[in-house]
Amino acid sequence: MKTACIEGNVIVRPMTARIGAEIEGVDLTCSLELKTVKEIRDALLRYQVIFFRDQPLSHEDHLRFGRSFGSLAIHSGVSGLPDYPEVVAIHADADSKFVAGENWHSDLSCNNEPPLGSILMMNTVPDYGGDTCFSSMYAAYEALSEPMRHFLDGLTAIHDGEHVYRPIVGNNGKTFPCSEHPIVRTHPETGRKCLFVNQSYTTRIPQLSKHESDAVLSMLYRHCMAADFQVRFRWRPNSVAFWDNRCTQHQAIWDYYPAVRSGFRVTISGDKPF
Repeated sequence: MKTACIEGNVIVRPMTARIGAEIEGVDLTCSLELKTVKEIRDALLRYQVIFFRDQPLSHEDHLRFGRSFGSLAIHSGVSGLPDYPEVVAIHADADSKFVAGENWHSDLSCNNEPPLGSILMMNTVPDYGGDTCFSSMYAAYEALSEPMRHFLDGLTAIHDGEHVYRPIVGNNGKTFPCSEHPIVRTHPETGRKCLFVNQSYTTRIPQLSKHESDAVLSMLYRHCMAADFQVRFRWRPNSVAFWDNRCTQHQAIWDYYPAVRSGFRVTISGDKPF
């Protein structure tokens, strides 16, 4: 593991008009200068998800890079590695019955304080397939009609981890978070409004009847999947994705079975949506 490096110029290459950028000129296997960390954070806030190529991170590198942006969270649904509890393995192969993130979601939105963001490094990827799609919830909110935005602004939604993680861990006595968050949240750093519901965790809108809630949520889920809100990332070995969980959703595409797709993720602690 390197402890220092010579910084190059940080180069930011936007990938779409609404979301996503590739970052060049940075070596994440070494300690970064504060100026570089700020440039990366600025890029994250602007583009919502950023990508790095050719970054063979050790677990120590991964943890250090994540801690540059805040404290790291222990995943509330699944266990981390025995020696690195903040690091969660993301793995699929011929024996997998499902894959992590197969449905559109915002990571751990069931938590009372959902994560600020996540940093995923893939070291083994299939020859084809296995992309991840990210969708801008800024764009999704701004594309709604003014009457719909006004209607949603005062509503909340329930986000529940029980049905997501119980099939994974079984009946082992563990309980999972269930929280109530505004449907439209304000990003604590940019001040922009964005939608904050997702089909993986969100179960109902308590201010509405079940029939009304189901209809509104179904409409919002479909709306958030619009292709023009999205960027699609093709993984290569040792690629890294860093996304802002507060204003994006993502989906891992499982179109590579029975090939292996494997890597590790750390999660940066966040705060209560408002």
